[in-house]
Amino acid sequence: MFDTIVIATDGSASVRRGVRVAVDLAERFDASVHALYVVDAGDVETAPERLRDEMRDALTERGEEALAEVEAATDRDVTLAVREGRPAAEISNYAREVDADAVAMGTRGRHGENRFLIGSVAERVVRTCPVPVLTVRQLEEGTTDSLLSDEAA
Repeated sequence: MFDTIVIATDGSASVRRGVRVAVDLAERFDASVHALYVVDAGDVETAPERLRDEMRDALTERGEEALAEVEAATDRDVTLAVREGRPAAEISNYAREVDADAVAMGTRGRHGENRFLIGSVAERVVRTCPVPVLTVRQLEEGTTDSLLSDEAA
């Protein structure tokens, strides 16, 4: 059913549960895992021109750290990718390129802490991605994560 799963991450605390759920899904279906971080071109473009290269480098480094967290969350081989562009479009394009069966992501990332339902990137991916998208919300502080417990299996 799921042979290839793309895990989209921005490295924020609010998407860590999404990474855990996606890794669990990949392990249950013995699926290959692709972890994707997108350097938001909008963040780079809005920086002063003299700082754009530094901004791009810093965001790329943050992305590599976020991908390392995904890789550390599983014993499976993980294909890592850093892209630059508009996050929702890049996630959808990457899913097409690797012939993914699903994309998994958190609902609120770095810019979405004030969103009411789901983050704007997650919302756009849900609307535009050619494959199913699993969105995983962050739990309230102190809430038990029954999704990943043995009892839920």
